[in-house]
Amino acid sequence: MGVPRIGRLYRNALTAAFTAELLLPLRDRRPEPPRFGDALVMADVATLREGVTAAADGADFVSTTLSGYAPGSPVQDGPDLALVAALAAAVDVPVTAEGRIRTPEEAAQALAHGAHSVGVGTAVTAPTALTSAFVRALPHP
Repeated sequence: MGVPRIGRLYRNALTAAFTAELLLPLRDRRPEPPRFGDALVMADVATLREGVTAAADGADFVSTTLSGYAPGSPVQDGPDLALVAALAAAVDVPVTAEGRIRTPEEAAQALAHGAHSVGVGTAVTAPTALTSAFVRALPHP
């Protein structure tokens, strides 16, 4: 057994979550976040608390991108539909379901749980992941 490695995405998610925890107490003492013309701001979050805070701080969208990759969020094989539903009920901005959405059925479930939109990444952009999914699903002689 080798030394465990932390992938770049997981390491970045840990850093983002740690930074968010450090900055939450400072929220009330800082000015409004900078805006860049008419650009919209999308907040990638891992938990309901982060999503509610981001929406209250002016995010135009909240996305579940970091759920399962940051401390305090459930590690699971599929999308965090519970977080999608909780965010949709708790915030007044659109919620984007993103993270571990691999099939059209999972995308439809995310919409049924209240997502305004769905982000699909690795499932459609990584040939190795697509090929591996086929290999796992097919019987081996």
